[in-house]
Amino acid sequence: MLLSQLLKSVSKKYRKISVRGISFDSRKVNKGDIFFAIQGKKISGINFIKEAEEKGASVIVAGKKTNYKKHKIPFILVKDVRESLSKACSNFYKQKPKTIIAVTGTNGKSSVADFFYQILSINKILAGSIGTLGIISKNYRKKTNLTSLDSLSLHLNLQRLKKNKVDHVILEASSHGLEQKRLDALNIKIGIFTNLSQDHLDYHKNMQSYFNSKMYLFKNLLNRQSKIITDNENEKFNIIKSIAYNKKVAIKTIGLKKGSIRVIDNKYEENKQVVRVLINSKIYLIDV
Repeated sequence: MLLSQLLKSVSKKYRKISVRGISFDSRKVNKGDIFFAIQGKKISGINFIKEAEEKGASVIVAGKKTNYKKHKIPFILVKDVRESLSKACSNFYKQKPKTIIAVTGTNGKSSVADFFYQILSINKILAGSIGTLGIISKNYRKKTNLTSLDSLSLHLNLQRLKKNKVDHVILEASSHGLEQKRLDALNIKIGIFTNLSQDHLDYHKNMQSYFNSKMYLFKNLLNRQSKIITDNENEKFNIIKSIAYNKKVAIKTIGLKKGSIRVIDNKYEENKQVVRVLINSKIYLIDV
C-alpha cells in the first residue's frame, strides 16, 4: 500500500513510498513497515527509532516537536501521532462491521457489551463484542489484555470479524483508550454512557479529567447519524444531553419516571425477575 493511501495529508515527495505494515512497537517492526513513534506517559517512541530503522522500517512518523536528526529514512512530523496511527490503521484494515457500538462509563461496560452481544445473537444476528472479556463472536474468539484494544489490534480484529460476516460489534471504550485516541477513525453508530464514579485517578489526576476522557466519545467520535443511549437519572445526564443537542445527535434515554424506555416496575418470582417497561406507549413484560 502507498503511504498516501494511509495518511492523506502526507507531502507529495513521500506519497509513493510503499508500506507493507504498521507498527508502534520497535520490537515488532518488519521490513517495509511504517513506524509510529508515540510519546507515552513514561517512555517515548523516539528512543526506538534507530531500532525500527535497523529492522527495515520504510518511514517514521513522529510528533511535530520531535528533534531527531539521525534518521536515515523518510521522517514525517504530525500534530498528533496517536490520531495519525488510528487513521492509518483504519485505512490499512478497511473492512469493518457496518454497525459499531461503543459503551463507556466507570461500571457496567462489560455487562452492557455482553448483554448487547447476547440480545443480538438470540435474534439470529451475527454479532461480536470487544472488551474486558476479550473478543467474542460465534466463529472468532480471542483473549485480550486491555479493555480498549490498541488502534492496530482494534482495526485488525474488526476486519477479521467482518470477514467472518459479523456486521454488528459492541466494544468497551475505556477512559485510557478514548484519551489515547485508540477508537478514532471508527464510524461509531451508537455511544452509550453508563455512570461515573471515582477510578483511574492515578492516570487522569482528577475527576474532571477522567470525566472529560469519557465525553470524548460523544463530543468527538459521533456524527449526526449516530445515537446516544443513557439513563436520564445519572448526575451527568444534562451534560450529555447538551452535547447531543449541540451535535444534533439523537438521544435515547432509560429511566424510572421518564425516558424513551421507561421501567414501570419489577417484582421477583422464585428464580426470576419480571420487569414491566414502557416503549412507545406500549407495555412489555420481560422475564430476567
